[in-house]
Amino acid sequence: MAKSSATLDWCIVRLGDDHNWWVNEVSDSVRWDVDGLSIIDPRQMAHLIELVEPLRDYGLDQDLMEAAFIPFRIEKEAGEQLVRLKRVKDSFFESEEKLFALADILDEENGPYADLLDHLTRCRVKMLNDLFNFESKLTVDEVEDEIREDQNASFIEGKAIHTFDELSAILDYVPAGWESEEGEERASKSDDDIDDEDLPELDEEDEKTLAGDSTLKWDEEDDAKDDGETKKSSDDDDEDEDEDEDEDDDSDEDDDDEDEKPKAKSKPKPKKR
Repeated sequence: MAKSSATLDWCIVRLGDDHNWWVNEVSDSVRWDVDGLSIIDPRQMAHLIELVEPLRDYGLDQDLMEAAFIPFRIEKEAGEQLVRLKRVKDSFFESEEKLFALADILDEENGPYADLLDHLTRCRVKMLNDLFNFESKLTVDEVEDEIREDQNASFIEGKAIHTFDELSAILDYVPAGWESEEGEERASKSDDDIDDEDLPELDEEDEKTLAGDSTLKWDEEDDAKDDGETKKSSDDDDEDEDEDEDEDDDSDEDDDDEDEKPKAKSKPKPKKR
């Protein structure tokens, strides 16, 4: 199905103070309102694709996600913190180019982006019910109500909700009091899990610099000190053993001396007259 925003050929986006990208100007200003209009950058899109990957086992429709966004690539800079984007026809899942994604929200209730939000919520609920042993099955309405409550709080504060945050709220959702097992798997490795392959390689100059750093020598000094104490302790033990052996030898010599001493002659008994 052709997108309703066929005349949207380009847009100018700005980097906000929140480090998100927001639309400043569009080629189709008649149907598109740029007030609070957000756009997903390539880094965020890559993260969303990673988040939806586990949902494939629970009915994820990739084509539905493709249809929900209009892809753009960087054309040129348009000023300080401003970039002009040009519309393309590439796939977010297959293209190697870094693409921005503008949600197709011309029809907020029945459009492709609205369909995607509903689809992702249903897939997420299926996955959570499969992963966790809830007392009662989690429902789509419960998830939507909780997410909508948080969004309303932002609206009251006058904050525009970025598309990336809206999608992340669904894809990262876990009921209160439950831990996300898949979230723990995505967490960075602990120090104990780091192996040699995870460590960066050092060139010769870096190795020389580290070798000459006095702050890194305390390990070697402690090792040398420990080796010295160990050696000293070992020498002391050897001396003790030698002393024990000398004492044993002296004792043996004393026994031999006693054996060699002549026995006292017994006095002769007097003869009877």
